[in-house]
Amino acid sequence: MRQRQAAITALAEAVTQRRLALHPFAPLAETTAALRALPGIGDWTAQYIAMRALRWPDAFPAGDVALQSALGVRDAPRPAQAAEAASQAWRPWRSYAVLRAWARGIPPAGATRP
Repeated sequence: MRQRQAAITALAEAVTQRRLALHPFAPLAETTAALRALPGIGDWTAQYIAMRALRWPDAFPAGDVALQSALGVRDAPRPAQAAEAASQAWRPWRSYAVLRAWARGIPPAGATRP
C-alpha cells in the first residue's frame, strides 16, 4: 500500500511541477519514459495512462495477466512476448482490442492464439 501511495504522490508532484504533462497531445515516448522513471510506475501503468489520459490508440499493456489470459497466452514460456506477438494484427488500434478483451475476457476479433 505504501508503494502505491508513493507512486501516486510522485505522479502528482511530477504533474504539479510540470515535469510531466498528461494530455492527448503529450509526446508519447517521452511521456511513457518519464512515467516509468517514477517510483512504483512500471510499463503496465505507463501503458494504461497512455490509453486513458493520453488517448493513445495503440497502447498495449502486454504484461497484464487478465489480457494474457484472454489471449490464451498466460501459460506460454514468455506470456508478455506472446501477447505482444498476438497483438500485431491490431496495430495501430491495440488499445481498443485491450478494452474489449478486458470487458469480455475473450480474444478480440481476429486474434490468433500461438
